Amino acid sequence: MRRVSIIQGEHRVIAEPEVMLTTVLGSCVAVCLHDSVARLGGMNHFLLGEPTAGHDVRPEEMQRYGVHAMELLINAMMQAGAKRERLCGHLYGGANIVAGLGAIGSSNAEFARRFMQTEGLEVRHCDLGGTSARKVEFLPFDGKVRSIKVTDAPLEQRPQRIATNDVELF
Repeated sequence: MRRVSIIQGEHRVIAEPEVMLTTVLGSCVAVCLHDSVARLGGMNHFLLGEPTAGHDVRPEEMQRYGVHAMELLINAMMQAGAKRERLCGHLYGGANIVAGLGAIGSSNAEFARRFMQTEGLEVRHCDLGGTSARKVEFLPFDGKVRSIKVTDAPLEQRPQRIATNDVELF
């Protein structure tokens, strides 16, 4: 199976069997869209839902925002043969991983839910929020998605320094 990684600001549409789209998310959100009749799907990965009021965004930064990333994904899906009325989605990410950074993840999750509802797109599965990062694996041809929460791995045993007279052992 061929794996295609999606990073912040990217989107990809695939209509091939045996291809998996993957991404890793923290406070970011990924939306996986699927058209079961056309047998194609796509994924995006956005950093923030919308620019703040009065924030001047350069054109090359727009794909980092969900408001733009969603339009790019939907348009790419339709150009590949999907019909908008058949699109259904899966929403992932939006975690509040670092307590001191506020509720960025919650804001992103709320944006994704609101966008899907406003646009009349069905949400089949939603795994948003919490405090854990996620790895998302999407089979766009079949519309199957798996989300794996990434928990903090135990820290490796760090060497301990023992001071001696003239040699330091660790």
